Amino acid sequence: MMGLEAVGDLALHTILSKLEAEDSARAACVSKKLRASASEDSLWSHFCARDLDLPQPLDPHGNLTPSFKESYQLWREAFNMYPWSLVKRVKKCWDKLRNWLTINFPEAESTLNKGASEADIQELEKILKVKLPLPTRILYRFHDGQDFEDKHFPNSRVGCPLGIIGGYSFYDLLINVYLLPLRQVISETEEITRKQGFSVRSKCVVVAASFTYIKKLFFLNCTSGQLYVGTRNLLADGEMLPCVPNALISSVHDCSVDQQQDAMLLWLEEHGRRLENGIIKLRQEENIRSISQFPEESPLCSTAITNGVKVRASAVFVPELANLQHTSEKYLFAYSIRMSLLPEGCFINGMTFSSCQLHCRHWIIRAKDVVVGDVNGEAVVGQYPLLHPGDSEFVYESYTPLPFSSGSIEGSFAFIPGSLREPKGGPFDVAVAQFPLQVPDYIF
Repeated sequence: MMGLEAVGDLALHTILSKLEAEDSARAACVSKKLRASASEDSLWSHFCARDLDLPQPLDPHGNLTPSFKESYQLWREAFNMYPWSLVKRVKKCWDKLRNWLTINFPEAESTLNKGASEADIQELEKILKVKLPLPTRILYRFHDGQDFEDKHFPNSRVGCPLGIIGGYSFYDLLINVYLLPLRQVISETEEITRKQGFSVRSKCVVVAASFTYIKKLFFLNCTSGQLYVGTRNLLADGEMLPCVPNALISSVHDCSVDQQQDAMLLWLEEHGRRLENGIIKLRQEENIRSISQFPEESPLCSTAITNGVKVRASAVFVPELANLQHTSEKYLFAYSIRMSLLPEGCFINGMTFSSCQLHCRHWIIRAKDVVVGDVNGEAVVGQYPLLHPGDSEFVYESYTPLPFSSGSIEGSFAFIPGSLREPKGGPFDVAVAQFPLQVPDYIF
C-alpha cells in the first residue's frame, strides 16, 4: 500500500475505484495522501453509481444528502445487518421493476409503499411465529407491498387492475395479483390458517393475492424459502404448487454465504425480466389498463398470417383452478387469441377486400402428443368479429382443461370476405399456429 504514495492522483483515483468501497475506506487509514484520494466525492459517486445505481446522493428514503460519501455510508448503516451483496441485488430487482412501471404503468408504480422498518418486520415475525427469509426481509425493507385507494377501483367487476404482478381474464373470471403490505400479510395469513387443512402449513405466510371473488393466493414458506400458489383444493386440504424451481433456492437464512436467494426474490427478478424484454405487456380494455400474463413473444406466443389476416395466440396456466386430484382435468389453461387485418386488407386469388368476418372455428387440442379435443363451432365467445385494416386487434380469451401438465392448441378460423351480411366470396381458412400449454417453471 505504501508504494501507492508515488502514484499520481489520477492513477490513484483509478486504482481506488477498482476496489470495493470498504477497501477504499481502509486505504484512507494508511496515509494523508490516500485519505485525501479516498475521500474525494467523485470516487464515492462512482461507488454509488456502481453498487446502488444512484445518479444523485440519496439516502434509503430518497432524501438528498450533502455528498455521495455520506449517501453510501447511510445505505450501509441502514442495511448493516444483511449481506451487502444481497442488498445490492434486491435494490437492482426493485429498480428494474420500478423503472418499467414508471415508464409504462405509472399509476401502478404510485401504489408501491415505502419500505418497512426492521421493527415492522420483527412485529410480523412475532405475531405469526415465523422468521422471514433474508431476501424477503430486504425486499420489504425497500417496499412494503402495495396499497390502494377507492379511485383505483374502476368498478366492482374488475376490482383494482393495478397489481404489479398482473394476471388474466376469461369469461367472467378476472385475476390481478398484487403484493401485500405487511399488515395484510398478517391478517390474510391469520385468516387462512384458521381454515381446515392448513395446520401443516404453519410456516407459510400470504405474500401476494388477487382481488377477485375467486381468490388467488401466494404463500411463502419461511423455512424453505419456496413460494407456493393455492389450487382449487387449497381450502379443503392445503393443496399448493411451487412457483419457482426448487434447485435455485439456497441459503435463505444464512448471512455467512454469498448466494442467498429465496423464491420471492427469484420470482420478482423473473417478472422484471419478462416485463423488460416484452414477453408480457400491458393490456388496455376500454379505459382500464393492467399487466397481462399472456405471453407476447415467441416461442410462447404463436403468429400466423393467412390472406392478410394475422392471428396471435398464447396461453397461461391458471393454478387457482387446477385440481391435482382429478383424473382428466388436473390442469387448466386460459388462452388469448388476437386477430387483425393487415393494412393491405384481405387478399384472395389476386383480389383484395377491405374487410372480412369470422364465421366459425376449428380447434385441435393435445395433451402431450395425444389429441384430446377436436372442436368445431360457430363464432368465438358468441361473437363474429368483423376485421378492417387499421383497426386494433380483436382479442378474446377462453380456456381448456388438460389431464397432463403440457400440451398444445392449433386450429383455424373460417372467414368470409366482406361480411356475413354482404359476402364478397366464399369462405377461406385462416391458420392459428400451434401454441403451447405448459405448466411453467415460474408460476405467476
